Amino acid sequence: MNPAFLDEHTAAHIAELFSSFSDTSRVRIIYAILDQEMNTSGLAELINLTPSAVSHHLRGLRQMNIVQARREGKEVYYGVSDPHIVSLFQQGVEHVREKRIR
Repeated sequence: MNPAFLDEHTAAHIAELFSSFSDTSRVRIIYAILDQEMNTSGLAELINLTPSAVSHHLRGLRQMNIVQARREGKEVYYGVSDPHIVSLFQQGVEHVREKRIR
């Protein structure tokens, strides 16, 4: 297979991954849990959204395998599950911040 060729199936999954970064609330949630786990109420307070809205976004991010949940008693904590996602996201943030400075 030509390494310059990207099949439709792979392209669709990549587009779906990047679409999860297309909402500012999801971006803020991901950024908040890049280095530490947080529960829904902590995320809601930090990024000024309702717990219901945060839960909605987290559900979608879990379905995309971008975040994972860990239960501790009655609390559920969320974190970014894949080091590739962490790296990709950090590079995106770095790219935008560098472009803003210029």
